[in-house]
Amino acid sequence: MDILELMKKRRSVRKYTAQKVTREEMEKIITAGLYAPNAGGGQRSFLVGVCNEELTRKIGKLNFLPFDRSKLLGGHVSAEQPSVIDDPNIKDGFYGAPAMAAIFCQQDFPFGVADAFCIAENMVLMATEMGLASCIVSRAEETFVTEEGQKIVKNWNVPENYLCRAFVVVGHINGAYPHGKPRKSARSIIVE
Repeated sequence: MDILELMKKRRSVRKYTAQKVTREEMEKIITAGLYAPNAGGGQRSFLVGVCNEELTRKIGKLNFLPFDRSKLLGGHVSAEQPSVIDDPNIKDGFYGAPAMAAIFCQQDFPFGVADAFCIAENMVLMATEMGLASCIVSRAEETFVTEEGQKIVKNWNVPENYLCRAFVVVGHINGAYPHGKPRKSARSIIVE
C-alpha cells in the first residue's frame, strides 16, 4: 500500500477481540519500531513486546491507576472508539487489547519522548499494514512507579536509567473499523 494511503487509513482503535497476536506479528511490529528515526542515530530505546493477554491486562490496569479526570484539558475523544476520557466505566488503559509494546528511553536524554513517539508511529503503521488494530497510549512514565510495576520492569531487564515513554496496544478490532475525522482547515501553509 502507498505510504500516504496507509497513513490516511490508520485509526486509533480502543475495542478489541480476545484473538491472540502472534509472536511473529509482534516481532514485525517491534522491528518497525527499531527502524524509526531517533535523535542523533543514537538508538537509545529499549522495546518490550508482550503477547500475553493476562500480563497486558495487568499493565493496562497499572496504566489507568494514575489517570485523573480532574486534570483533563479536553473532554471528548471519540463516540465511535471511546477513550478513558470519554467513558468513566473504562478502567483498563489498554482497552482490553490482548497485546502491547512498551517503549523505554533513557531518562536523562532530552529527546527520549520524541524518539518514543517516532517509534510508536512506525509500530502503529506496521500494525495497520498487517491488518491489525492498534492505539498509542500515554501515561507511560506513571505506569511502572508502583512496587508491582517495578518488579515487571526488573523482570524484563530494562536498562537502568530508562523510563517507559509510550505504549502501543495491538489486537484485532471488535466491531467496525472507525471512520476518519475530516482534517481541519487552516492547519498548514507552504512558504516559497
